[in-house]
Amino acid sequence: MSGTEHWRLSRRLARQVWPYWRYLLGVLLLSLVSRPLALLTPLPLKIAVDNLIDGHPLSRTLVWLLPAAIRQSPAALLLFVVGLVLAVAVLSQLCDFASTLLATCAGEKLLRSFRAQLFRHVQRLSLAYHDTRGTADSTYRIQYDAVALQNLTVDGIVPFLTSAFSLGLMIYVTARINRALAAVAVAVAPAIFLAARTYRPRLRRQAREVKKLESSALGIVQEVLGAARVVKAFCQEDREERRFVVQSNEGMRARIRLVLMQGGFGLAVALITAVGMAAVLGIGVGDIQAGTLTKGDLLYVMGLLSQLYAPLKTIGKKMASMQSNLAGAERAFALLDEAPDVVEKLDARPLVRARGTMAFHHVDFQYDPERPVLRDISFEIPPGTCVGIAGTTGAGKTTLVNLLTRFYDPTAGEIRLDSVDLRDYRLGDLRHQFSIVLQEPVLFSTTIAENIAYARPNARQGEIVGAAQAANAHQFISRLPRGYQTLVGERGMRLSGGERQRVAIARAFLKDAPLLILDEPTSSVDVKTEAAIVEAMERLMRGRTTFIIAHRLGTLKHCDLVLKLEAGRMVGFKPGATRPPVNSRCLPVRSQTCQTQPPESTDSNHAPPRA
Repeated sequence: MSGTEHWRLSRRLARQVWPYWRYLLGVLLLSLVSRPLALLTPLPLKIAVDNLIDGHPLSRTLVWLLPAAIRQSPAALLLFVVGLVLAVAVLSQLCDFASTLLATCAGEKLLRSFRAQLFRHVQRLSLAYHDTRGTADSTYRIQYDAVALQNLTVDGIVPFLTSAFSLGLMIYVTARINRALAAVAVAVAPAIFLAARTYRPRLRRQAREVKKLESSALGIVQEVLGAARVVKAFCQEDREERRFVVQSNEGMRARIRLVLMQGGFGLAVALITAVGMAAVLGIGVGDIQAGTLTKGDLLYVMGLLSQLYAPLKTIGKKMASMQSNLAGAERAFALLDEAPDVVEKLDARPLVRARGTMAFHHVDFQYDPERPVLRDISFEIPPGTCVGIAGTTGAGKTTLVNLLTRFYDPTAGEIRLDSVDLRDYRLGDLRHQFSIVLQEPVLFSTTIAENIAYARPNARQGEIVGAAQAANAHQFISRLPRGYQTLVGERGMRLSGGERQRVAIARAFLKDAPLLILDEPTSSVDVKTEAAIVEAMERLMRGRTTFIIAHRLGTLKHCDLVLKLEAGRMVGFKPGATRPPVNSRCLPVRSQTCQTQPPESTDSNHAPPRA
């Protein structure tokens, strides 16, 4: 990483951390308070050896601080030493507890906010990004790479600053006792920083490799669990386990290499500090023999020295461990840097409710330059038209309707709704104009009521029931033990295919959008269930511009208009075989008739709810 990139990353980290500066300042201040307490830790030992055992007079500082009753009584002085040990231990523990509590609050709030930011951004990325990268990589970055920000701030920067302060304080106190010992002790610091500088780029590269491999292993898990029925049906559990183990082994070996590098750096730091300790001990023993240093002073200096090298080791190790966190932060920010292909104009027009006129003008679309999907598509339809879209697999049918909702934008040409380019509307307003019923309906692992009300979370219970009745779903829902509060399971798998489809249709009823997209909605249900779905969809399509996708042209013969796609080109645009009035409706079913005036339901609850 170049200096410019490192500085840019640091600034981005600072912007994320800034809202929580009060918490971090509190952690820093508590950590700084604990440093003087650490200086008192070896003091009782010095007093016990020099003043109680060897009989040396008390230092001027202790003479000034202690009352005469304690100074003149060995028993009282011993009690003071014991009390000092206990007081230092309790105060240090209280400081550590308060610091840990504040650090936890700061870190968790920071992590929650950053993860929410990543999740919000990922949801707004174009489908092209998810199609290319898959969901596992984004999941890993949100769940694991985001933690790097917390580690860098709470477990990295604050301890780093505290250790730097402690280092300066320890050097000062050691120098007041013996400057030569202080100079020898500090002489090892440049060697530690040099070792950290040498190891840092290698650790960063290895950390990136570890995260990449771990993300790939997570992708296998997500893929296999999402296709669990297929895996079980073909008895491929062992094969998928082997594939996961192979990928995990690569990640394991990469992680071991990273730990070995960190261990090598830790060994280098330990050897460097051991050399410093040995030098100070040798010089200190010589000074005691020369009479220029007391045994208590040497013990005190050695105690300080262990604390002096502790911050040095902390600084060095943090510089090493921060490389893994910096690699994670890079990956998380890289996700934030991904720009959506579909963007909303700054001056986008609002749209309350569209009339439903749709027009394609010389529309091209391609996922990449080598793979054109749609080429020169042009047509125009009035409001309330039932449009059939037919073609073989890969002809571009689903891509065409995806352009309607701006899941993608055309690479050439324009699509107009009510004579306005889709790109000129507010994105949210545009998508509110469409209801979509897919061949495989998507339900969420919550209650039936919440699934129906997904587009209108504040809908009243009566509106939800009315939508379910209009979709011919109320009867089967009422038979469930918990009715509308029944949990549907992951992807709705506790319901049958026909039941899931009717819940999806009820959701479309409740949304009450002026345009409707039906993607082979009856192709995977039995004849009896199909009849109930067809009846519900006839009501749903009334008064709406509708696009129906089908593989076979024959299933769309009663639609107002039929588009036939072949290899991305429109090779047919014509009325149905029997041209019905524009207000008629048709469905891609095995047997059907096209009614010029669909009968109104005698049940008032079957009327489609209005927003």
